[in-house]
Amino acid sequence: MRIRLFFFICCLPALCRAQTMHVEKAERYFNRAVRSYCRHDPATAYCWMERAIRCDTAWDLPYATLGRWKFEQEQFADAEKWFAKGAANCRRGGPRFAKALAKSLIRSAQPARALSIVNTYAPPGLSGEWRALQLQALFMQEAVQNRSGDMPVAFGPEINSPYSELFPCVTTDTGTFYFTRRVNNMDEDLFRATLDDSCTGWKTVAPLDYPINTIEHEAGQFISADGHYLFFGRSDVRSENGWANGGNDLFMSYRIRNDTDWTQPMPFGATINTPYYEGMPSLSPDNRELFFVSDRPGGFGGLDIWISRFEEGAWQPPVNAGPGVNTAGNEAAPYIDADNRTLYFSSDGRPGMGGYDLFVSRKLNDTLWGDARNLGFPINTTCNELSACVSKNGKKLYFGSDRGGPAEHYDIYTTTLPPQFSPIPVNYVQGYVYDSLTQDRLNYAQIYICRAATGDTLFHFQSNRGDASFMMTLPCNTRYIRHTARIGYTDVDDTFATDTVSYLAPIVKNVAMLPYDYKEFKPITDSLVATIHFDVNRVELSDGEKQAISLGISPWLEEKGVAFYVNAYTDNTGTPLINEELSFKRARLVTEYLLKLGIDEVMVFPKGWGEAKMIATNETEEGRKTNRRVEIVIRR
Repeated sequence: MRIRLFFFICCLPALCRAQTMHVEKAERYFNRAVRSYCRHDPATAYCWMERAIRCDTAWDLPYATLGRWKFEQEQFADAEKWFAKGAANCRRGGPRFAKALAKSLIRSAQPARALSIVNTYAPPGLSGEWRALQLQALFMQEAVQNRSGDMPVAFGPEINSPYSELFPCVTTDTGTFYFTRRVNNMDEDLFRATLDDSCTGWKTVAPLDYPINTIEHEAGQFISADGHYLFFGRSDVRSENGWANGGNDLFMSYRIRNDTDWTQPMPFGATINTPYYEGMPSLSPDNRELFFVSDRPGGFGGLDIWISRFEEGAWQPPVNAGPGVNTAGNEAAPYIDADNRTLYFSSDGRPGMGGYDLFVSRKLNDTLWGDARNLGFPINTTCNELSACVSKNGKKLYFGSDRGGPAEHYDIYTTTLPPQFSPIPVNYVQGYVYDSLTQDRLNYAQIYICRAATGDTLFHFQSNRGDASFMMTLPCNTRYIRHTARIGYTDVDDTFATDTVSYLAPIVKNVAMLPYDYKEFKPITDSLVATIHFDVNRVELSDGEKQAISLGISPWLEEKGVAFYVNAYTDNTGTPLINEELSFKRARLVTEYLLKLGIDEVMVFPKGWGEAKMIATNETEEGRKTNRRVEIVIRR
């Protein structure tokens, strides 16, 4: 016994030195692994980290670091393996690695094992992140057991490429497919594709030309239902994925002649764009409600979905979509369907399959959205499903996902949308507005759609700048009143019903309008008493212009029953929505001065008509200045 003790004491220093050498070697390997990872060489980093683990199997930091790297790369099975080894080999490894192991088990589609970890190691009360893990595991179990729908299929190489593709958007006629591509894994640009002659595949995939795509990031585009407006985000922040670190603003462009010619994109004003992130826009079918993503103050946390309405010529201050949609996590990529009632979006803030999942929420009233529902498995997976849109018949879903790997390498997939998540069936109503006497097309006519039963205004459309056409998507099985107004013409009211789905053959309902002075109507005496012309983008009155207004209306100040119509117009540069906004501002500016002169507010009717009434050519600056005007008309 004494001899054994003697030899043990003699060997103890050597054993300590050997152990010390192993620890030092493990630390060197660990540091080499970290340096390799920082140099974006993960394969070498993994090898060095595994050598560090072999040198010191009881050291917890290499297990934790390697597991985290694997998790970040969405190699969830490997992450689970290293967290499990750390839990088994390290002192107090069970509680040390429990939460990371549970997360990895959930993301590797092992909810039962994850629940076992949660039930074993979660503290009493099960709150916070532990509670979220439990709910996610329970949701996953139920979603896999009650799967609905077909397995999504990735688009072929005509759309998907070695780079990432996201934000699919299909035009209402389903003839053009828009999406965002991260070219060379560096620069996001907007792309488009058209159907081939057989209508079975996509062809002619190409980036949108300048001025849409630039050296900056352009991403998250949305095409309006009528195909005239393009909304997108532009960023000069070279973040890893292009849309995570702010520096992003919303832009708008208008189609000039065909689907390849667009105006110079214009940024939204300070009401929408802020120093925070604004991106991923979606527009309601009447072009009057803008959904977008922002991390501005006042939300629920992270990225939220916000909504702004275009009213009286201006985008109103955005309103948060509320707790039915937003969470303390991140909500992204809203898509408002053609029914104007169904909102699809991505979120990582609710129980789901893991990462970003796709959700749907229904509008309850003008300001309130119902609780979001997860689209379930197999649409959602343990990877990220980010951005979605729906075909015009409401049956097909297009979305982006990185399920094909590696992490954050997105492709676009398609699948049949389960009926319980489908939007309300809609009718497609199209036509044009015209002068019933001359047959001339009347652009910029204002079309209001009201519910016949209540008279509530549901939608506000306008006829197109070029051919005076309009295209409306309206929920089925409803009776509507259509009210059409345009400067110089008598308002038109008609009723119609949408009894059947017409997405295969749109309902055609042209609008014929009669001029004010048509002899069958009671004559209306309008007198132009003052005209004010404006320089480009000017919204102010000079002293001379105020004097001209005062002189023009002075004979009518004491006369009873006189109505003052303040009609503002622009030239045709810029986009129709911007021109409408500018003309409204000028109309309100003149109206405010009329009120200061003592005119009763109820007798003043300001209206911004944008480019609806040109009186000179727009080919010269002199002609354009003539068109940029406010007319004060008295009606007796």
